[in-house]
Amino acid sequence: MAGISINVGLNSVDPAHYGNWDGKLNACENDARDMQRIAEAAGVEKTQVLLTKDATADAVRSAIGAAAKELHSGDFLFMTYSGHGGQVPDTNGDEKEDAKDETWVLFDRQLVDDELYELWSEFEPGTRIFLLSDSCHSGTVARVMLYQQALTPAMVEQNLIDDPEPRTKAVPLAVEDEVYKEHHKLYDEIQSSHKAREDVEVPASLQLISGCQDNQLSLDGDKNGMFTQRLLETWDDGKFKGTYRAFWKEISKRMPATQSPNYLRVGKRNPAFERQKPLTLALPGSSRPASRPYRPYRQEETDGVDPRLEALERDNEVLRKALAIFARESDAAPAARPYR
Repeated sequence: MAGISINVGLNSVDPAHYGNWDGKLNACENDARDMQRIAEAAGVEKTQVLLTKDATADAVRSAIGAAAKELHSGDFLFMTYSGHGGQVPDTNGDEKEDAKDETWVLFDRQLVDDELYELWSEFEPGTRIFLLSDSCHSGTVARVMLYQQALTPAMVEQNLIDDPEPRTKAVPLAVEDEVYKEHHKLYDEIQSSHKAREDVEVPASLQLISGCQDNQLSLDGDKNGMFTQRLLETWDDGKFKGTYRAFWKEISKRMPATQSPNYLRVGKRNPAFERQKPLTLALPGSSRPASRPYRPYRQEETDGVDPRLEALERDNEVLRKALAIFARESDAAPAARPYR
């Protein structure tokens, strides 16, 4: 079966589009190179890396579009993104909760999620897509202050990140607002020319593992981002044995409660694909059944939740409450006040 890997990483963006903000990060190019490396080790023969200045919106769209034309039922796409995540106001009504469309912050402009969903819709039925996104999209002022003043120093002290002064991967709100103000015609036109996400039918089967929950921020590092670092440790040069969902769970166990990866399925359900080991090129059932080595994980999924994941959820609930308190108090009192 054919396989393609597209790995995108940006350590900066073009200040000309982003209001003189360069979006400097340290490890995203390394993240992309490492994803290419594990794809090649898994037998993916055709790989493409797009780094910083080469990671333009047209280049990424073109790479995904070309893969959609080349891949057929049973073939495999490994798509990864490491960089800033952003948001633009939703103008086509597909974002009911926060009226914001999420974006990948590419070098020359943001790639809106409506564009991505339309690209996914171009893949044939039966195509298997594995998507990793080490980014975040919701950097409210209160949340960024909380991470900077309390949570990030604690993670550095516990050696949970390889950079003593890690950055978050969210676009600052002031930058986000300025970019949309200056380029609103561009982003409004993008949304008006693409179907709303809920109206797009994706015939392929896509599994996504993203770097954090919607209410959290992803951290950049020195050699790798925190999510990618833990993913590589879990993958262990291909020694990992388990399904995609089990892979997500094992990564989550290595992450702090302040950054819990998310798992999402998009498009047509493909249980046989979901039971495969990540980055398996062979079709399910082409040799011995892929599910056999992974029955403990399937049993875990149906019989209960790992207690460590339950602990993560409890910690996340505490974090959500802290964020709510912090948001109410940050304008009138020091940020540390809720944590006395």
